[in-house]
Amino acid sequence: MPARRWHSQMPEGVQHAEPPLLATTLPSLSHELHELLLAKDESELAAQVPQLRIVARCRCGEDSFATFYVLPKPKGSYGPGHRNVVLDPIEGMLILDVVGGKIACVEVLDREEVRQALAAALP
Repeated sequence: MPARRWHSQMPEGVQHAEPPLLATTLPSLSHELHELLLAKDESELAAQVPQLRIVARCRCGEDSFATFYVLPKPKGSYGPGHRNVVLDPIEGMLILDVVGGKIACVEVLDREEVRQALAAALP
């Protein structure tokens, strides 16, 4: 079976076999998310973290934002079945958008190292 093709805010004609894994692109953030979710008794969400792939990043231009999507970005609101999971990191803010029990978006604020890594991984 051929690798699934994806594109997300990439120039036309540029595609990769698969979006990058969060665990490869931002291993410390991946580990932190996993641990914070376990501490919040969100084991089903924590179990998803090792397989999360970064399909797009926020391109709003805000210097403090390092938000990224692990499911395709919706054209509007997430709608029914959406909830936020606010985590308590030592640095910055981490808020997950969860839709139908699946992590859809990781909102990261005030984490410059995450913003730089995302910009390098998804220029």
